Amino acid sequence: MRPAGLARPCSAPRAAFCYLFGGSVRLLDRFVEKPHACAYLAGERASLEVRVMLDVSAAETGAMLERGWRRFGPIYFRPACASCAECVSLRVVVARFAPSKSQRRAVRAGARLRRVVGPPRVDAARLELYARWHAGRERARGWAPNAQDDERYGLEFAFEHPAAREAAFYDDEAEGAPGRLVGVGLFDETPTALSAAFFFHDPAPEYARMSLGTLNVMTLVEDARARGLRHVYLGYRVSGCPSLRYKSSFRPHEVLGNRPMSLDDAPVWTEVADRGA
Repeated sequence: MRPAGLARPCSAPRAAFCYLFGGSVRLLDRFVEKPHACAYLAGERASLEVRVMLDVSAAETGAMLERGWRRFGPIYFRPACASCAECVSLRVVVARFAPSKSQRRAVRAGARLRRVVGPPRVDAARLELYARWHAGRERARGWAPNAQDDERYGLEFAFEHPAAREAAFYDDEAEGAPGRLVGVGLFDETPTALSAAFFFHDPAPEYARMSLGTLNVMTLVEDARARGLRHVYLGYRVSGCPSLRYKSSFRPHEVLGNRPMSLDDAPVWTEVADRGA
């Protein structure tokens, strides 16, 4: 996501969440996108409420996650669609998470991969992997082209932030290329939760069969459990979008039932436990 107007400084009064954080956050811009065709649901019009901010701490990021915001680089956003409320924030309840059979299979299938967690970075291997993954989505799902270069990848995925983390998956047994990078997961770590932001992987059939996206979430849940964190945020569930429907399979989970206008407003989360619901 790359909303326009990132270079436009904002001299307007600081947003509520800025002064509630003791004035440390620098608000560069704030706007609501004009309605446009929705990328997830045919026939719907979509719009995002956007904040461009610097000096946001991990704890402050966590407070925004609780209220339905997401982050890419310095860009924080949440749905602001006038006539649709299908994008629903979802988070996994870590302490009582119970994996399904297919989720356990994904963990077994990916057991041979080496996972390395560290700060996000941009290099040729990541750009090449992203390009091949996205090209596969363009062919299979009709996605529009979305080329990444060093600058754009650095802004969206490797922007310096106290919460930013990367989980890189390597196949040390890859034929002809031991140590091959086969998956990259970008996520945030706050004092109470992890938040999965983006994941891309090698589109080769060998890796597609391994359900690496599911493996990525499963490893985040285990990381959160080991750290004593309460939740893993999975972004927005959109029931009518096949590529986002998988998020509901991680149970129990909670969904956000309101859209708090400021950090003074308490979020209302409701648990969903029944896999048949």
